[in-house]
Amino acid sequence: MSFQVYLASILLASTALYFIAKSRALSLKSIGKLISTPGYHGLYVFLLTFAPTLVFLIAASLFENSFLQWLVVRQIPADLMIDIYSSDYAYNQIINVANGIIAVDSDNLFHILGISLYEDASSFIHLLKLVSISLIFGLLGLYSYFKVNLKFNARISSEEIIRKILGGVSLVAVLTTFGILFSILFESIVFFQSVSVTEFLFGTQWSPQTAIRADQVGSSGAFGALPVFMGTFLIALIAMLVAIPFGLLSAIYLSEYATSKVKDFMKPMLEVLAGIPTVVYGYFAALYVGPFIRELGTFFDWDLTSESALAVGLVMGVMIIPFVSSISSDVISAVPRSLREGSYGCGATKSETISHVVIPAALPGIIAGVLLAVSRAIGETMIVVMAAGLAANLTLNPLQPVTTVTAQIVTLLVGDQEFDSPKTLAAFALGLVLFIVTLILNIIALRVVRKYREQYE
Repeated sequence: MSFQVYLASILLASTALYFIAKSRALSLKSIGKLISTPGYHGLYVFLLTFAPTLVFLIAASLFENSFLQWLVVRQIPADLMIDIYSSDYAYNQIINVANGIIAVDSDNLFHILGISLYEDASSFIHLLKLVSISLIFGLLGLYSYFKVNLKFNARISSEEIIRKILGGVSLVAVLTTFGILFSILFESIVFFQSVSVTEFLFGTQWSPQTAIRADQVGSSGAFGALPVFMGTFLIALIAMLVAIPFGLLSAIYLSEYATSKVKDFMKPMLEVLAGIPTVVYGYFAALYVGPFIRELGTFFDWDLTSESALAVGLVMGVMIIPFVSSISSDVISAVPRSLREGSYGCGATKSETISHVVIPAALPGIIAGVLLAVSRAIGETMIVVMAAGLAANLTLNPLQPVTTVTAQIVTLLVGDQEFDSPKTLAAFALGLVLFIVTLILNIIALRVVRKYREQYE
């Protein structure tokens, strides 16, 4: 059975136990007074049977393929593995033959034996999985069902189970973050064994392609990533110069000046910008904004190209306006009315109240919105590829084509790659630096938020 069938079966069985336990609690209610309501008794039985069984199902599904490979490969005679490069290769060959991807050779003993071993091992694992899930579910169901009695506090027990479930989900998120970090870190360490950290961070020549001639520039790879970081910084800076003023001013207008009818119309319209696919923004930047900047340069007798950091930054700034505007509008509206009234009572005007009271009080939330917008700008790829090109130019001129970290990562990892070459591993080093920069931005933002939060608590 598939994972979905197991999941649906467990859910239906747990739901049935919910109603059975609830009925048992209702029958006990006629004998004496229950500490918890019948619904909580049913919820306790549901949670205690469904949650652990689901965890076991997920774990079994994750390790099922590895266990199946171990069962199959260990039974293949050594004389049949002479021409096989590795156990992984042998197992993939067996799967392809069993699934009909590779035609079965009746004279090939490896094919015949492999199919037989694979089918037997698959049947054994499915049977073991079914018996284990049934046994775990049955034992938990019996235990939780007989826990339903007059003196059992099902509400406290149910809330404790929910608390552990939420803690487990949070732990998964944290472990996933560490897993991503370590996977990037380990590959970056391998990269820095071939390329020095100083050359990577401060080198001005980025040419990670494989050389064709020995005398070619970058014959051993030129991995100076400073132009890539500079392009990322330049585009993000232009985008924030557009998004922060427009987003913050629109949030102030919607929160403090606009009528309810205007706010109900304009705020959803602003948030529509966040739902437009980035490829559409890329088309807009490449077909309209870039050529417009080039024609404008022609008017002033400047030699400009359609691909520029300015075109990307302007369009990206428009794209992330909703991130600043929506969050800032919500936090400004959440500022207590008493602060405004106190300011008015001291003789301040509306604009003075907004600039000296409301904005400082809402600053932690505004910084959160700006930080989200910065992360969105740094992580954008499609607009950069379509409108800025992939030229790694070390420049602060917004009218020149540049590239960004994310665009280079995509370029390095597209297609069939060897993950033991500096060219491919450079993508992990770029990702590690991007992760560290984002972490530093988060730390700075948290310090600012904590500082202003203490002043208004």
